[in-house]
Amino acid sequence: MAAAAGTGRPGVESRSPKMRKVLCVEPVIFVYTFASSLTSPLVQQFIYRRLWEEEYNSTFISNSSASYCEQNKSNPTYIKQKEVQEKASLFNMQLDLSGAIPSLVVAFVIVANGDRQGRKRSLLLPSVGALITNIFLTMMSYFSLSLSILYGVAFITGLFGSMATFLGGGFAFIADLCHDEKQKTTRIAVVDLIFGFVSGLAGLSSGYFIKGVGFAWTFVTASLLHTINIIYIIFCLEDTVGVSEFQQQDPVSCKEVLKETFSGVYMLFKAAPFKKRILIIVLLFTFMTYLFTVFGGSSLFTLYELDEPLCWNEVYIGYGAAAFTSISLTSFLGVYLFSKCLKDIYIVFIGIFSYIGGIVMAAFAKTTLLMFLVRIPSLLCFMPIPVLRSMLSKIVLASEQGAVFACIACLEIVTGTISLSVFNSLYAATVAWFSGFSFLLSAGLCLIPLSVLCWLLCTSWNGEDLALLVHEEVSSIESTDS
Repeated sequence: MAAAAGTGRPGVESRSPKMRKVLCVEPVIFVYTFASSLTSPLVQQFIYRRLWEEEYNSTFISNSSASYCEQNKSNPTYIKQKEVQEKASLFNMQLDLSGAIPSLVVAFVIVANGDRQGRKRSLLLPSVGALITNIFLTMMSYFSLSLSILYGVAFITGLFGSMATFLGGGFAFIADLCHDEKQKTTRIAVVDLIFGFVSGLAGLSSGYFIKGVGFAWTFVTASLLHTINIIYIIFCLEDTVGVSEFQQQDPVSCKEVLKETFSGVYMLFKAAPFKKRILIIVLLFTFMTYLFTVFGGSSLFTLYELDEPLCWNEVYIGYGAAAFTSISLTSFLGVYLFSKCLKDIYIVFIGIFSYIGGIVMAAFAKTTLLMFLVRIPSLLCFMPIPVLRSMLSKIVLASEQGAVFACIACLEIVTGTISLSVFNSLYAATVAWFSGFSFLLSAGLCLIPLSVLCWLLCTSWNGEDLALLVHEEVSSIESTDS
């Protein structure tokens, strides 16, 4: 990446050699994603083990091939096992709800204000929140503190933002650096590749971390990684948005900040031409509905794999999480290759059908081999996410990138929270008679974004219209200024 000084990029201030920083945000995304993905499956397994120990009043049993898992349905232990599954599912749902509201507000305010106050805050605050979370998790696992503390931790760290806040700032940062439409699609797909690849790598490592050093030291490792990330963001990363006159003036009230935030998002819709406004709404709705199905379905994999008849242990769960690495890579390659010969909307179609094939197969996977093979039809299922982000970024002006990514970040939080709550509750209610029902529902709900995309095609609003809208709007603004 080129250094910020001397680039001549509008909005980025020139700095002396001693103060020179870099515009390379990918290392930040890599480290944050690895640390977060390392702890995410650990928290679920930590909760599951603690609830198991409370239910059985004994230590959790695990061996080299599978966790302790009763498969005889007539055995009373089998009933208790299902109860632990239900409790773990509901606990995870309540935990997600605890931090959803504060993180939603923070994501909206911080990412939207990035157009005026810079992108670094969107990266820094979630990193600090993740560090606080891992410190508390370390103390809980080392001192065997009550699980109820997690509710307070989730709320407090929600005040610092979440993964959606971090990614919203990261994608806006990347969009600021792109000069043409194809580059924007590819760069956003690269970030999603990093996110998926590192998530798989961290998932693979998580099982060995638990077996090798236990929960406490794994959380310590994640804390150190977040600390390194915070140092890099503060001292090494240049911002793509320079210090504005708004910041150089006397401090303003929170009311003024919120007014600026909401006015930016409001004007994104109010001042836009009718066709652009409809396209933004339709694409946001498609993005939200697809995320709802993907978040909800994929969030149940760990519990599904812990249950009979799979009965996976932490290492096998790590292998399963690592299998998503190949999906991220193939999805990126799919976006890169298909973007050369297909319109964006057709790439989204292919990705949705890929997800449907994989999630339906998962609903009926009863062997370890079949569960791993679920990833084959899902190889392109992540393609719609970066492509829809890119489509939204293409139809707004450079000064509106923060506003549109703030909308995306808020939708990610709302959609993620609602989908996790719905699917975890549904899984708890159906696990006793058919644990794969939630997966089938997830596949069925994909008909909603598919229907919206079909309507978009029927109205002849394709990818070529997106760039045309922006060019027309820029020309209109330039003619007004002149």
